Amino acid sequence: MKIITGLILFVLVVSVSPVFAQDVFDGAKPLLCSSVEALDCDPGAPCTRGIPEIMGAPQFLRIDFAKNEIAGPLRTTKIRSIDKDDDQIVLQGYEIGMGWTLAIDRSTGNMRITFAGGDATFIIFGACTSSL
Repeated sequence: MKIITGLILFVLVVSVSPVFAQDVFDGAKPLLCSSVEALDCDPGAPCTRGIPEIMGAPQFLRIDFAKNEIAGPLRTTKIRSIDKDDDQIVLQGYEIGMGWTLAIDRSTGNMRITFAGGDATFIIFGACTSSL
């Protein structure tokens, strides 16, 4: 009986998860994002891999679509553009002399951020969740 109950619960969770994920990552609800890994890249040299906080990136970001801003522990930046399709939400802006693009996979919540300007290029990998 426990196996059947577990199987039914598994089927319910798997069948509801994509609907929930699409609902959470629709660009309407605030999101809490965590950076996990970062790359610091210079032309003609291999990228340096590291922990985002050590490279100067915040560990957590809060995306507020209603206020059109992204807030970290030290600063808040305006989102200058938002573009959505069935697969992802792409945010863009400009902060501390760098253009940035943040892409969120709508089915998984996986996040990628690129910063570029002058001689610097950074890439941050992470994930987002609803900040209910």
